[in-house]
Amino acid sequence: MTFMNAWLALRAGGCGVVVGFALALVGGGGSILAVPLLLYVVGVRDPHRAIGTSALAVSLNAFANLLPHARLGHVYWRAAATFALAGVCGAWLGSTLGKAVDGRRLLALFALLMLVVAGFMLRGRRGDGVDRYPLPWSGPRLLGTGLVAGMLAGFFGIGGGFLIVPGLMLAGGMDILHAIGTSLFAVGAFGLTAAINYALSGLIDWPLAAAFIAGGVAGGWLGAAAATRLGRRRGALQMVFAAVIVMVALYMLARAASGR
Repeated sequence: MTFMNAWLALRAGGCGVVVGFALALVGGGGSILAVPLLLYVVGVRDPHRAIGTSALAVSLNAFANLLPHARLGHVYWRAAATFALAGVCGAWLGSTLGKAVDGRRLLALFALLMLVVAGFMLRGRRGDGVDRYPLPWSGPRLLGTGLVAGMLAGFFGIGGGFLIVPGLMLAGGMDILHAIGTSLFAVGAFGLTAAINYALSGLIDWPLAAAFIAGGVAGGWLGAAAATRLGRRRGALQMVFAAVIVMVALYMLARAASGR
């Protein structure tokens, strides 16, 4: 490995640590920074390659984080399979559309999505809810919600947890704990589908993806440990992180508008 390749891998691993740490610390929305970090810190020049690489990293990290939730019984497997079945179809369609969109326009749309994510984070979760799963007609409702969430996740190469968790709560009647655990299966399935689609077009940087994933796993452990210590201060941290997302989104919009 040359010095330059080692330096790129080190930067990718460092960015993975940041994303994994933020995701474990503040919850949904943490992985939204993966694409801008790959573009502006690691130096990936092609937006489509950054999205494909991000999709793979988000997918494998989600599956890794699914295991502890499954051990604790926080995953409704039938709902996860139903939601993911529709979402995988949506993710394939969304990722196909994403590859066809001009890179600069795609980044502008991605920046707008980041503003939506920040809005979700600032709004906060209104209580944990009562677990009422399964609701009447929850199967068709989960299929419809999964299709829409999968399309967005595939189009932008993100996990989509900020959409999936409230979607599972609304369509399935889950409390937030089971919604988070169940969502990780869908996040992994959506990301893997998008990653395969991008990989077939040669739009994944495999060495950078490996470094990013390794950093994400390490960051996830650190973030989980920090979350248990910070307790009630996580709400304030979530607001700060949302503000960071807004600033990055505005930076991306400015670059897209200037054609750089």
